[in-house]
Parts: sequence; structure tokens; C-alpha cells
Amino acid sequence: MRILIVEDDPLLGDGLSRGLRLLGYAVDWFRHGQEADHALSAVAYDAIVLDLGLPGDDGMVLLARWRATGKRIPVVVLTARDAVQSRIGGLDAGADDYLVKPVTLDELAARLRAVTRRSAGMPEPVWTHGELRYEPSSQQAFWRGVPVELTAREAGLLELFLTHPNRVLTRDFIREKLYDWNDVLESNTLEVHIHHLRRKLHPKIVRTLRGSGYALGTTEEVGP
Repeated sequence: MRILIVEDDPLLGDGLSRGLRLLGYAVDWFRHGQEADHALSAVAYDAIVLDLGLPGDDGMVLLARWRATGKRIPVVVLTARDAVQSRIGGLDAGADDYLVKPVTLDELAARLRAVTRRSAGMPEPVWTHGELRYEPSSQQAFWRGVPVELTAREAGLLELFLTHPNRVLTRDFIREKLYDWNDVLESNTLEVHIHHLRRKLHPKIVRTLRGSGYALGTTEEVGP
């Protein structure tokens, strides 16, 4: 999952971006609305963490502009404005959630999981696919009831396939969703992670479609 953070406080922005990366998210952090606009024109983010008190365009202005131009990316507002009217205004302007600072990293991550699950049409806290059960809140996978240890990157890759079960995912699409601009990738990094998923879960959990990309194995392919 790739997250855009728009926060002008350097300590908070750096802390959130580092913390979310440790949880397996790809994160791009910018301090100004204009930078965020440029990033949104280049990357299909899964969610945005938006401060309201930004230099230049206020966060409310940015949010209203994004919604007016058809951007439906889930937005979690993170702000010091705790008045009830501010919360109502943020939600009415198109925010999917509203958090008042200070906030713990665990709570922010939980809110991001919730809004992205709803956006992907998967609001349930546990996802199933054939013999696979996956809990996104803990990044815990179970194969035929047995827990399987996944790295944060492997869990992120599995989530990507589970949220796009009927779609062929190109290498470029996967890399855009799982890696931010600060990542330096080896040419075979993606193949290594897919190999690990197949070894840990099922040889056909991910299908390779020559010349096209990868797709989640069907329930019949990964069944008993």
C-alpha cells in the first residue's frame, strides 16, 4: 500500500513516514500542497494523510479541490483543530476520517487500513481466499488454519493481490504500490518476494502471465 503524507511539521512528518515504512507501507511525504498535487498527478496512491494547517493552500482547500476534480482516494485528516465544527467541516468536505493530534502510529495505521478496506470493497477484518485466511490488522496469514510468518513486504504484496483478485497486475503497477521514491530496487526484488509467497503459502497463490504480469491464483488452483 502506498501512502501520501502531507504534513509541514518536520518532526511529525518524518516520524510518521518512518513508522509507516516499518509497518510495510510505501510512503511519500511532502510539506506543501503544491508538492502533493504534483505527486498525485504521478502516482496512484491508496490513501492520503492530510494536515489542515499547511503553508500556502490550507488542507481544506486541497481536499475540496481534489474531490471537485474527481479524486476519490481515501483521505484521513490529521490535525490539531479539535473543534466539533472543524470535524464536521472536514468530513463534509470529503474526508474519510478525521484524527486530532497527537495520535499514535498504531491508531493511524488502523484508520488507514479501515478506509482502504472500504475503498477496496473489503470491509471485513478477515479476508479469505480458498484455504487462505488473512488478517490485515496484524498482517497475519493462515494456510489451512496454520499461521504463516510473512515479512512486511510479503504481507503488503499479498494484500495487493487480495484486493485485486480478478486483475492482472503489471510489474510497474506492483512496484508503484509497494515502493516509494526513496527505495532502491534490485532488478529481481519482486520475483524474490513472489517466490517466497509461493513457497510459504501455495505454489499457485500467484500466477505468472508471461508478457503481462501477475495475478492471484483462483480458489480452484489454490484449493485442497
